[in-house]
Amino acid sequence: MRLLKVATCNLNQWAMDFDCNLKNIKESITQAKQAGAVIRLGPELEITGYGCEDHFLELDTINHGWECLKEILVGDWTDGILCSIGMPVIKGSERYNCQVLCFNRKIIMIRPKMWLANDGNYRELRWFTAWKHKDQLVDFQLPSEIAEAISQKSVHFGYGYVQFLDTAVAAEVCEELFTPIPPHAELALNGVEVFMNASGSHHQLRKLDVRLRAFTGATHTCGGVYMYSNHQGCDGGRLYYDGCSCVVMNGEVVAQGSQFSLRDSEVVLGQVDLDAVASLRGSISSFQEQASYKNTVSSVLVPYKLCQPFSMQMSLSSPLKINYHSPEEEIAFGPGCWLWDYLRRSGASGFLLPLSGGADSSSVAAIVGCMCQLVVKEIDNGDEQVKADAIRIGNYTDRQFPTDSKEFAKRIFYTVFMGSENRLVHVHRIAAHLSLVVVVIVLFQTSSVLSLLS
Repeated sequence: MRLLKVATCNLNQWAMDFDCNLKNIKESITQAKQAGAVIRLGPELEITGYGCEDHFLELDTINHGWECLKEILVGDWTDGILCSIGMPVIKGSERYNCQVLCFNRKIIMIRPKMWLANDGNYRELRWFTAWKHKDQLVDFQLPSEIAEAISQKSVHFGYGYVQFLDTAVAAEVCEELFTPIPPHAELALNGVEVFMNASGSHHQLRKLDVRLRAFTGATHTCGGVYMYSNHQGCDGGRLYYDGCSCVVMNGEVVAQGSQFSLRDSEVVLGQVDLDAVASLRGSISSFQEQASYKNTVSSVLVPYKLCQPFSMQMSLSSPLKINYHSPEEEIAFGPGCWLWDYLRRSGASGFLLPLSGGADSSSVAAIVGCMCQLVVKEIDNGDEQVKADAIRIGNYTDRQFPTDSKEFAKRIFYTVFMGSENRLVHVHRIAAHLSLVVVVIVLFQTSSVLSLLS
């Protein structure tokens, strides 16, 4: 058996908040190492935050990214663990969205994104260039400060994989998975067994099902271990990234993180047997035939073993039932988490809601109620960061903190009704819409969302 323990992350990063982002990255690496993982995957552009928009065009953004990476490399963070860290990199005249693969205080490879997300809410082509040289790894000269700090002048840059003594690992960045000809198929034929997908995927209703079908499909016929990492939270814009990092093995989900959470850092662990990957591939005749005349992909050799031998004390991660929220829960939890992130990081002390009597204000009130419940629940679960934020925002004193969502809502949620000659009609409309919201959510067994309004 070739036992491999991997760690993937949900991180709540904030655009341009380098100190907070670096703290979350370090915390996730520490948790992964303490759990015995030898691969740690973080989300796309995790150092800068995904939603920097035109700040990506500023040289300071790139330079601060290198400063953060330097701090990680000069410490013991990457000792004995392969860390995939997302950041923007300038090579020559081009700016790339990259995964920087680090191991034992060295950069072993920089993997630029080849297919950029440029539709819907995404405009990556505005800030980045797609890497188009699939047939080669080129030499990249590291910035002088990095080179001096880690005693390394250059690194391989481009499309390829990392060949260890006992397995092969490669990156497939976000959008690349959803292209008509995704890289993982070609990489699998070249012997890659572990795929790392760093993403910045925002929440849409029922979008999780689309993602998981893609992950399981990628390894169902080709075999392999597919790691997925995502941002979780509001990074300063209008989008909410819904996390749900996971590990998939031969078409089965073996580890899954939360989809809606207020935590800044969540590490998802999976322990797998890579011999099961080799066994599946060896049993598929068509895979063997296609592998015999594959297009060769460049690789970087690292003379180190990642896998552990079999031990009676180690247990493998078993296939599990995927946790899906109902549509009604998604509608409540996603906006509720977004509101909390924006509230705690904006410096505001609460929300003011003008009541119009329409469905909009009624729905917002319900979502704020859900947010308050999520905060109290996370405090009950022992999250000290959420507790500290809630104490500050709610202006608690003398060791008090929120224990009841209704009481917390009274401190941070205010409504105002603008009187007019038609105010009686508006009052009736407000009552009618609030009643409708209550009825709908009760019918779908999410009545807890409206405890604020009871």
